[in-house]
Amino acid sequence: MKVLVIGAGNMGLTYSEGMAKSPLLNRKNLMIYDVSKVLLDKLSEVSYYDTYEKLENCLPEADVVFVAVKPYHSEELFEKMKPMLNDQQIIVSLMAGVTIENIQNNLGIKKVVRTMPNLPAKVGKGVTSYTESKEVSRVELLMIRNLLDTTGESIRVKNEDFINKSTGISGSGPAYIFYFMASMLDAAKKMGFSDNDSKILVSNTFEGAVQLFNESDLTPEKWMDRVASKGGTTRAALDSMDDNNVKQLIQDAAYAAFDRAVELGDE
Repeated sequence: MKVLVIGAGNMGLTYSEGMAKSPLLNRKNLMIYDVSKVLLDKLSEVSYYDTYEKLENCLPEADVVFVAVKPYHSEELFEKMKPMLNDQQIIVSLMAGVTIENIQNNLGIKKVVRTMPNLPAKVGKGVTSYTESKEVSRVELLMIRNLLDTTGESIRVKNEDFINKSTGISGSGPAYIFYFMASMLDAAKKMGFSDNDSKILVSNTFEGAVQLFNESDLTPEKWMDRVASKGGTTRAALDSMDDNNVKQLIQDAAYAAFDRAVELGDE
């Protein structure tokens, strides 16, 4: 199996690194194409990859093609790709908002897997939602899942509507966490903690809370009850959040991301 990653930007390079470090592929089976010669020259110094600046030298050789470019570049890219593809190749899209039908029509192929990755893939803690066209076989889908899992975990969803929904939860979700962290960091600094102490207080609190959640069957609500006692400090904080409708605002934000993902697909 030979894999080509088109686009060596943030997400394309993340998946390239994940696959390169896994036992699934060796150096001769992982190719990277990008239009930036400067970037390719830098990547060519790393023994993990074979780098290419011409599509015709790599695309026809690939069994699986990861497309990791910005959605607004897809039309121009697809025009270049189409004459070089064959109907046995599998396209794995990392692009937000670009539908399976759009990819099939513009590339003239049938086997497409559409995904929604997220940023923690960079540290092997990513979650990638994916769904496929009916022409992708069960064996091929298992192979794709194994490749996606090199950056964390993946979940198969039943249709593209759930790809858009996962955009609002996991795809955009890390930014919500960073937003909350930034607010807590600002509060700590206003209370007089140093930058370094503020970072330790906030980051370790988040990391510890997530580990507690993952290592138990308790719901977040149950964990909040364990931390908060009637009339105590934690209850005062939680009551303040409830009074300010924070829970609903967070849900509204997730739906705003979901709605925008749908709009991008329509565009």
